Order: sequence, then C-alpha cells, then structure tokens
Amino acid sequence: MDILDRISQHFHDSADTKLRAVDVLAKPLAAAADAMVRCLVGEGKILACGNGGSAGDAQHFSAELLNRFEMERPGLAAVALTTDSSTITSIANDYDFTQVFSKQVRALGRPGDVLLAISTSGNSSNVIEAVRAARERDMVVVALTGREGGKMADLLTPEDIHLCVPATVTARIQEVHLLCIHCLCDAIDTQLFGAHS
Repeated sequence: MDILDRISQHFHDSADTKLRAVDVLAKPLAAAADAMVRCLVGEGKILACGNGGSAGDAQHFSAELLNRFEMERPGLAAVALTTDSSTITSIANDYDFTQVFSKQVRALGRPGDVLLAISTSGNSSNVIEAVRAARERDMVVVALTGREGGKMADLLTPEDIHLCVPATVTARIQEVHLLCIHCLCDAIDTQLFGAHS
C-alpha cells in the first residue's frame, strides 16, 4: 500500500470508528455534560488528567472551558492537572509517579466537583489513583476510555459516567476522545448560555 492509500485508509477508519461510536456514546455524553453543568452552576470546578496524548486532551478541554469554545462567554472553572511541572516532578520524586494526579485531586477537589479522567486503555495507574482520590472527595468521575475500559471501569459507581470508545486502536480512540471533548464543550455552552450558530 502506498502512502496515499494509507492516508486515505486512516481517514476512512477514523470516520467509521466515529460513526460506530455515536450510538454507544451519545447518551453518556449527554449525562456527562449534565453533570458538568450541575458542577459549574454550583460553583464547582472540573479537574482533568491523563498521560501523553490524553494529557494533551485534558489541557485542550480545560483551555476550551477557561477561555472559550465557539461562543463568547465568561470563563468556566476547569483545571488540567498535567501542566504544573514543578508539582508533577516533586510528587514523582518525593513519592511516586502514580500519585502525581491523586495528590492534586486531594488538595484541590471538593464535593460536587468533577474529575475528567482520560486513559485510552483505562489502565493508567496514576489516572486510576486520581479516580480513587476523587471518590474520597465526593466528586463525580467522568471516565474517558477505550477498549473495554480497563481497570478504571471497575472503579466507577452508578453516579459516575463512563465514555468508553468501542475501538482498540489507540489513534482511533484518541480521535474519538477529541470529538467527545468538543461535544462536552458544546453541550456545556448550550446548556449554560443557549444555542449558538
């Protein structure tokens, strides 16, 4: 297969994965948006975490809320736990890398806040520990995973929302994760500030 065929195949595979995912993810996405809106209306905040590409997704989500998505509106309270290199390296050095998010959740999280926990496999140990910490702080967890949800799926309660992409290829899962993040941002904006063109 030449490079043009490979590129075309990626586009088709991505589109097919997204179309298969809509039936699985539409209702839990609406529920996740509702939980986030309740949090924000109650003057809470959304904490987001993940590793690698998922760290980028956590930062993308928080930037869209803090600044703006597609409409002019006040900033919304969201924090990516992936951005403070001094905090992350001090926790990793003094304790363990598995605690880099959970220690932040315990310090910053309050009852009624939401944790957006992103892991394509659902098995990232530091994200799993963040979910456990969120449970201690009476936070709602929105888990954004793929494959079968991994170990994170087993930690979720009925109050939590699991957005599990029905795919096994990491790139395809990440592409759907980004679409989910944009759906969440749009739903939050629409519910808080009305529909926009």
